[in-house]
Amino acid sequence: MKIEKEQLRKLLEILERYKAGKSKTERRIVSSENWWKLRNSDEESDSAILSENGTYKSRSGWLHNVLTSKHADIMDAFPEPNIRAREPDDRQEAKMLTSIIPCILEQNGFESVYRDVAWQKLKTGTGAYKIVWDAGKLNGLGDIAISKVNLLNLYWEPGVTDIQKSRYFFHTELHDNDLLEEQYPELEGKLGRQNFLSTKFLYDDTVSTDGKSTVIECYYHKTMGGKRTLQYVKFVGDNVLYATEDSPLAETGLYDHGRFPYVFDALFPIEGSPCGYGFVDICRSPQTSIDMLNTAFVRNAMVGSVPRFFNRSDGGINEAEFLDLTKPVVHVSGGTLGEDSIRQIPFSPLNGVYVSYLDRTIQELRETSGNTETSTGNTSSGVTAASAIAALQEASGKGSRDGNKASYNCFMQLVDMLIELIRQFYDVPRQFRIVGRFGMDEYVRYSNVGLQPQEQGAPYGVDLGYRLPVFDIKVSAQKKDIYTKVSQNELALQFFQLGFFNPQMADQALTVLDMMDFDGKDTIMQKISQNGTMFQKLLQYMQLSLQLAMTAAPQMVQGLSQDIVQTMGAQAGTVAADMPIRFNSGDTGESYVTRNARARSAASTAPDAGAVTGEARG
Repeated sequence: MKIEKEQLRKLLEILERYKAGKSKTERRIVSSENWWKLRNSDEESDSAILSENGTYKSRSGWLHNVLTSKHADIMDAFPEPNIRAREPDDRQEAKMLTSIIPCILEQNGFESVYRDVAWQKLKTGTGAYKIVWDAGKLNGLGDIAISKVNLLNLYWEPGVTDIQKSRYFFHTELHDNDLLEEQYPELEGKLGRQNFLSTKFLYDDTVSTDGKSTVIECYYHKTMGGKRTLQYVKFVGDNVLYATEDSPLAETGLYDHGRFPYVFDALFPIEGSPCGYGFVDICRSPQTSIDMLNTAFVRNAMVGSVPRFFNRSDGGINEAEFLDLTKPVVHVSGGTLGEDSIRQIPFSPLNGVYVSYLDRTIQELRETSGNTETSTGNTSSGVTAASAIAALQEASGKGSRDGNKASYNCFMQLVDMLIELIRQFYDVPRQFRIVGRFGMDEYVRYSNVGLQPQEQGAPYGVDLGYRLPVFDIKVSAQKKDIYTKVSQNELALQFFQLGFFNPQMADQALTVLDMMDFDGKDTIMQKISQNGTMFQKLLQYMQLSLQLAMTAAPQMVQGLSQDIVQTMGAQAGTVAADMPIRFNSGDTGESYVTRNARARSAASTAPDAGAVTGEARG
């Protein structure tokens, strides 16, 4: 099926409906961005803070400080993916994906993208990622591209909470006409008036739309051959630039995963929209109150600092000399100078209750946003214990942790799309530099061979078909704050001092750890269990070697016994008592090792060695 102009006009009509349904969200987004610029109620004006007549208007940065503090919390918890296999046969593939996906993220400058999306999320309430396959990257080899998207350029079906449930999804961008004609020569002379223009921010710079055209990307789902596929059309005006339905991808769709290549990260979700509210929306009212009170305080202080006077018109006072503080004498013309000739205008300073109200308003903003003193590193007077301070900081950060968990869920969706794009497009092996054991660099080659459907065979004549390797994604913080690092290091030292890593105490250590809860607990328990298992095997091999030495090399028994004692330390006696091969020492109190050595020595000189040996064994 070929996409014609009629289909493009229909898509443009749908886009206009989507834009109309998104109008309130767009106004809120633009308003929040302008507040971030400290424009407050004068969002679209250019008035100065201090006008020519001295009129002052406060624009304090309390709300600005809230956003910067929350952004710091987000970046402290920068995510790191850990891929886990659902099938035992896919463990090696999961290990490789865990190593190479951070490389792909780093090549896309994902930390910078994550930072920008975090600002977008905090200010406007929603951050947006775009994850696509860019065929032009790496000199035509192609690779994955991840970027932040302007929410004002995205459109979805009004009323849906999940963008994946929208019937159509649009992404619009302005492009220079000359560059479009250079890339698509068939557009020459066809680019004219704008058919559609997205809402734009009130930029500090002058942004012109002259000589530009809106390129529209439309994603939609269509059933092809009984399978739900993702179709895509890119057009400008009435001209189709690319359409999957007009290409070999008509049957399979643009991406095998079948999802719109976008991920939304909402801060405070709301029903009926994939977008949420941000801190600007929540804290706008107390910020306005703070600015109004600050304005009143400053104006009152200015009035009180410069005395003003009433001057009667016939008072005869030389105003120039009166206002010039360098003149020691002020001349008066006419008759006598009465008290009513000039009189100071009375001034009433603001009551202290207003200062208390300002402090309460500031505290309201901090409590509403969760940006309390404790969360910023300060504590109330009287709190000096390190454990108490740590507990307060831990409790005050629960709001940030909740927001980070929501971001982690979106990051999981992003990584899942990365895996699916790797599965679909990594046909040619690629070279990656990964972090190996002990932080050493390792170089590996990787392709999508291990991600393709795998034949399961036909046991008992029943064809089980193909199995698709599927993975679970776990996200952890790549960068932790100083307090977390210190506490983790102290915990590790305590474990060492208590003997948790002693393989002889593996069972006790695992029992204690099972009752605890901290990051990385599963890894530590796994290592302790492995060390305990290795220690038990070592004991078994020692027993076997001692048993063989008793028969084949009696002269080695004493040395092996000493090795066992040195290896097992304080538990040597306990373990030795559990040896499967032991001798009845009777009432002499001799250990079985000493008695066996004595028996072997006697047997070597006795005429009937076999009888002595047999007696000893009995």
